[in-house]
Amino acid sequence: MSNPWEEISLDDYEKHMSLDSVRQLQALDSIMQEQFAAYPVETAAVLGVAGGNGLEHIATDKFRRVYGIDINADYLSAVSQRYTQLSGVLECLHIDLINEAEKLPQAQLLIANLLIEYIGYGAFQRAVLQTAPLYISCVIQINTDEEQWVSESPYLRAFDRLDEVHHQMEEKALTAAMKEIGYSVILQKSEPLPNGKALVRVDFKKNEV
Repeated sequence: MSNPWEEISLDDYEKHMSLDSVRQLQALDSIMQEQFAAYPVETAAVLGVAGGNGLEHIATDKFRRVYGIDINADYLSAVSQRYTQLSGVLECLHIDLINEAEKLPQAQLLIANLLIEYIGYGAFQRAVLQTAPLYISCVIQINTDEEQWVSESPYLRAFDRLDEVHHQMEEKALTAAMKEIGYSVILQKSEPLPNGKALVRVDFKKNEV
C-alpha cells in the first residue's frame, strides 16, 4: 500500500495550504526564516520538504549543505527546479522516513514542520537518532476540532487518505519523546491560525554527555 503523501499533487497541497482560510504556507515560510537563522550550524536537514516552501531563506554563506527530504519524488523534482540558486548547497533525497530512516544523512540542524503527525513519535525518534543533530526545530499543528483536523477547502478530497497515517499531536508527548533520546526543550512558540488551529514551534538541543 502506497503512502498517501505519494498521491497528493503538489498543486493541490500548496493551493490548500495558502488559502486565506488556512494560511499555513505563509506562516511556515516566516517560521522557516527564523529556523534557518536561529543556530550556529552549517548543515541542515529538512524532513518533509514538500515543494520547498521556506528554502529561499537558506543563506548560502552560512550553510555548506542542506538536505531536502521527502517521500514524494515529484515534490523533490519541483524543489530542484525552483531553487537552482541553491545548487551546490541543496541536495534532495527521496526517503521514506517510516521505513528507511537508516538512509538519512547526518546534519547539525533538523527541521521537521508538520511532519511528525504523519510518521508518529517513534519514527521521528529513529530519524533524529540517525541524523544526530545538535538542534531540532519542529512545528506541530494543534487542533481544537478533533474530528476535522484538515481545514475546509475546495481541495479537501485530495487529502482523503491522510487519516491512514495521521497522529494527533501533543506538545507534552513530543517533549517526552525527545527527552527519551537525549534532547531538551530550548524554545516554545505558538502562532494562531484561522479555524481555531495553531502552529506550535518547539526547538530542542542535544543534552551534553
